[in-house]
Amino acid sequence: MLLSQETRRQHLHSDINAGKHNYCRNLHYRRRPWCYVWKNLQLVWEYCDMPLCNFKPPPPAAPPVAPPAAPPVPTQPEHVAEMTTCGQRTRRKQLKIVGGTVATVESHPWIAAIFWRPKSREKVFRCGGSLISACWVLTAAHCFPDGNNTKAERFTVTLGKNALNESNPSVEQKFRVEKIFIHEGFDNTEGNFNNDIALVKLKTKLGKCAKESSTVRTVCLPPPQQSLQPGFTCDIAGYGKESHALWYRSQYLKEAQVNLLADSVCRGKDYYDDMITDNMFCAARPDWSQDACEVFAHVWSRL
Repeated sequence: MLLSQETRRQHLHSDINAGKHNYCRNLHYRRRPWCYVWKNLQLVWEYCDMPLCNFKPPPPAAPPVAPPAAPPVPTQPEHVAEMTTCGQRTRRKQLKIVGGTVATVESHPWIAAIFWRPKSREKVFRCGGSLISACWVLTAAHCFPDGNNTKAERFTVTLGKNALNESNPSVEQKFRVEKIFIHEGFDNTEGNFNNDIALVKLKTKLGKCAKESSTVRTVCLPPPQQSLQPGFTCDIAGYGKESHALWYRSQYLKEAQVNLLADSVCRGKDYYDDMITDNMFCAARPDWSQDACEVFAHVWSRL
């Protein structure tokens, strides 16, 4: 049973921050209760060894059957050739702290910085994004308030960027934008940013887009309709605000972790109520100390 945050504070006051003991608890809505244990002279956490409610073991698996031979994959033109790997970091993530921590782009090499150049000013940072293939960046539709009237030529994308106010040509890759595709169902009339997804197509240089390096790599996309369980831990990273009330953004790339919330919790009166649609899922920390708005939306649209 999921408890309200106030009830949890009343009955688990001494354990609200998951104290360093070996009692099972599930404060962060993980997949199942967990505890801290000592292993190899280090304090680590692990899931408690207990069966799930109404658990029935799956039937024995059928013997593997060799799949039919796949047809030959056609060779792609050079300018759309994909990178060879995705989701691989060349530097491990930093230890998380409350409110997020400064990260290196090597630990999130798929991060893209999207800049806009107005007529009267130098370029300004507009949004972050994720490199999903050599020529494509996934970002949010609300980053382009002009909608389908957005002028792609006024935007540029920089990959491998550690700080917004600093440039390092030896590791950064910069591209003009060829076209911007905004989700046809994007709608913010109710203030909930439904279908808040956009694709940015990079303009090729000599027939090529992003080149794989230690600071530039693609992120792995999940399979269609994948559903993750409440409590699943997600990494978030970007250059967003460090506090909701601030008007300026962090100049440095930052990272944090959040946990997926059960849909029933997210749709509760204490959370987002009827603002949530079937296209969304929620992720946050129980005390809201880290999230994708104040560290760099508790709510993300599904792909």
